[in-house]
Amino acid sequence: MMITSAANPLVKRIRKLRDRKHRKAEGVFFVEGVQPVWRAHEAGADIEMLVIAPDLIAGGPADALVGEFERVGGAVARLTAEAFASISDRDGPTGVAAIIREPTTRLDDLSVTSTSVFVGLYEVASPGNLGTIVRTADSFGVGGIVLIGDTADPFAPAAVKASMGSLFALPVVHVETPAETFGWAKTSNVSVVTTSARGRAVLGEAPLPQPSLILFGSEGDGLPAGFLDCGDVDVRIPMRGTASSLNLAVAAGIVLYFASA
Repeated sequence: MMITSAANPLVKRIRKLRDRKHRKAEGVFFVEGVQPVWRAHEAGADIEMLVIAPDLIAGGPADALVGEFERVGGAVARLTAEAFASISDRDGPTGVAAIIREPTTRLDDLSVTSTSVFVGLYEVASPGNLGTIVRTADSFGVGGIVLIGDTADPFAPAAVKASMGSLFALPVVHVETPAETFGWAKTSNVSVVTTSARGRAVLGEAPLPQPSLILFGSEGDGLPAGFLDCGDVDVRIPMRGTASSLNLAVAAGIVLYFASA
């Protein structure tokens, strides 16, 4: 059956998934784009349903994805191009999307090796920054992301889009309190590296310890003093120009470059 109306129950449900409370209530999120959906499928994500617009994908690489998904009994909803456009947040919809069940990952699920690097984000507010950091962490082989406290939702549309599918390549854990994070690091023999503009060590002048958890604070306030007091190493990025700070995702990329060197 082809869905033609923007008033169809499935279309209305997908639009509601833009809201965090609906995502949490259902335990699912929405992903759009050929690459992220492919990566979700290859990573074994729990895909509830593919949502496609046949007119938009005809003859393209997404045909293979749909065929493979249907061969294993996956559900596929077909929409007209107009109906698909009503659920898309892109200027040029690709015609491929998916409803995916949120994974439930705990700190104890993270695999720690002698060279592991993890990223901890405290009260990061921007979904775009969060998604970009996930993508950057994936590129450097980070073992997982730990979200601490009241952070942006990693399954928000902006975060999912910015991650470009890397959200499915590494585990993302949410914990309520810093104490849980520091407790896990201690019992797992993971060194805690804190980052701040006033860090005692200059990034790049000495190797960072491994395994390590590198902590970054919120966009406006950074890490609280209590975090800096509890870390094993406190680093800063040397600044030579007139700018006094960096975008959080940029700063994370610089630190992770040195951490993985």
